[in-house]
Amino acid sequence: MTNTWEGSPMATVVPLAEAVAELVHDGDSVAMEGFTHLIPYAAGHEIIRQGRRDLTLIRMTPDLLYDQMIGMGCARKLVFSWGGNPGVGSLHRFRDAVQNSWPAPLEIEEHSHAGIANAYVAGASGLPFAVLRGYRGTDLPAHTPNIKPITCPFTGEELTAVPAINPDVAVVHAQRADRRGNVQLWGITGVQKEAVLAARRSLVTVEELVEELEPRPGAIVLPGWAITHVSEAPGGSHPSYSAGYSTRDNDFYLAWDEIGRDRETFVAWMKENIL
Repeated sequence: MTNTWEGSPMATVVPLAEAVAELVHDGDSVAMEGFTHLIPYAAGHEIIRQGRRDLTLIRMTPDLLYDQMIGMGCARKLVFSWGGNPGVGSLHRFRDAVQNSWPAPLEIEEHSHAGIANAYVAGASGLPFAVLRGYRGTDLPAHTPNIKPITCPFTGEELTAVPAINPDVAVVHAQRADRRGNVQLWGITGVQKEAVLAARRSLVTVEELVEELEPRPGAIVLPGWAITHVSEAPGGSHPSYSAGYSTRDNDFYLAWDEIGRDRETFVAWMKENIL
């Protein structure tokens, strides 16, 4: 297995800037997951502030956060299955990078949602690839070299395979953690668990630290021994939301369409609000 968490000590609770400085390096593959809510904006903004470059960004549904990171020159490649400003339109910084190489060329690797999810599961399971039917009948295999046909050795059925995703770093946001680094999250959970378990290093930002995690129906607990660092970041998912703690800032998503559309407006906004 590529995972390094087995047999490792419990996660340590450290300030966000310290966690990013230690865990995220130039040239790393970085998965920042969160579906609809619990999107790790605070951590992404810290990566931008620390000036990381040449990152391979992985995310099932890149939205405004990756638009910001791409526009600030952090990314060399994007591995994804859908990209856009949810309910609004395009990601203009993403589009500008692909079409015009601004501020730097961006390589893309496009998959289906099922392909990315299964690739994370394979990575978390210590397997070299995932097998699925979902690409049959689509033109994605013609455009994505990392989608390959494979024949079932038992039935002869032709399927498709995608390589496991084992990010150098996985970054997710959650509602709370205890002092030993055990993390609890609930709501729409997406593939956060799989991304953390597949990664070589991991950072979880949380709304709050508590002395003890109270049982909650439907909640997922990521054990501290599977996580590298936990950082407290109240409001760390804004403008998305954290179920039970905050609501979605819909006005920001609408405003971003104009902010991100123009290069100079974008850079000025990032300097004033993030840097």
